[in-house]
Amino acid sequence: MATMTLDLPAELYQRLQEEAIQAGRPVDDLVTAWLQERLALPKGERERTIEILRAAGMLAEPSTEMKARAAQATMSLAEVQAALDRAGGKPLSELIIEQRGAKG
Repeated sequence: MATMTLDLPAELYQRLQEEAIQAGRPVDDLVTAWLQERLALPKGERERTIEILRAAGMLAEPSTEMKARAAQATMSLAEVQAALDRAGGKPLSELIIEQRGAKG
């Protein structure tokens, strides 16, 4: 790990110390975390989309119960598709478009 020395105005250093105390972390850990966040490698489109949806409250992580149920699932994708084909009816996308109504 490299060492870096900064000359900071006293007021700025005081604010930095207060922030570290409030966060319950040493000053150097706090500054390192800020720099890592600021200088992080650019995220891919998928990661940015997930981050935006999560921040907007439009993405929820599966609950423990949902994960357990998924782990117990035994149907293959082909079996699910066959069951949906047998059920008939319109695709979900068409139902959604109908419920939204015409655009314009």
